[in-house]
Amino acid sequence: MIRTPCILADRAVIALSGPEARSFLQGVITNDITTLTPERALYAALLSPQGKILFDFLLFAEGETVLIDCHKDVRAALIKRLTMYKLRAKIDIAARDDRSVIAGQGPDDPRLATLGQRSIVAAGLETADGTAAYHEWRWGLGVPEGLDFGTEKIFAMDGGLDELHAISFTKGCYVGQELTARMKHRGTDRKRLLPVNAPGAALATGAPVTAEDVELGTVMSSYGDAGYALIRLDRLAEATAPVSVGGAAVFIIKPEWLFT
Repeated sequence: MIRTPCILADRAVIALSGPEARSFLQGVITNDITTLTPERALYAALLSPQGKILFDFLLFAEGETVLIDCHKDVRAALIKRLTMYKLRAKIDIAARDDRSVIAGQGPDDPRLATLGQRSIVAAGLETADGTAAYHEWRWGLGVPEGLDFGTEKIFAMDGGLDELHAISFTKGCYVGQELTARMKHRGTDRKRLLPVNAPGAALATGAPVTAEDVELGTVMSSYGDAGYALIRLDRLAEATAPVSVGGAAVFIIKPEWLFT
């Protein structure tokens, strides 16, 4: 666990302000913005019309302004997408480099309490960069985010966004809602993004995960010998041979929050 507050240097902040900021977000993101309060952050995603993940992010309320905590590498693309949907809505969308994202000890992360505390603070605080330690902790808990999903590569349900409290099935329409709701109610989601480990070998993004001649899935992200793979759960359950990627032995981990 992250014991002391630390900066997540790979995160960035966007601010949405104006009288229609919340109603605008309610019509495009996966979660119910009416549940966002200064005391309660929210996890959500912006999907393609086909229900695949484009961006995931955390939201924080600061007065009438909504602050978005997203991966730094996709902030410009997220602002562009939100601006495309904005049309004539009375909102302002701006990058906020005067803010930083902090992780620390606590139960406040809306995805999973054991992830710890998540907050947005004024930039420039004398706090250590805890990015590497945070991602190691997050991987150990099996919680994917950001680049683990890719861009328009996997469906929201396959990414575990339902179990991580990123989707409201009662709030009404949003981009990609129809297919997401259909997968939920028909139980047609057979894949999940799971942490994988190949001790002593580097995982290659895009490489197939196999059990002999049966393909179980694909590596979606890599952190050296660890990463995330999109796995067919039915094939994994039936596999009797050792699992490998490119000839290297691989362990597939089933997170407790997902399989209980």
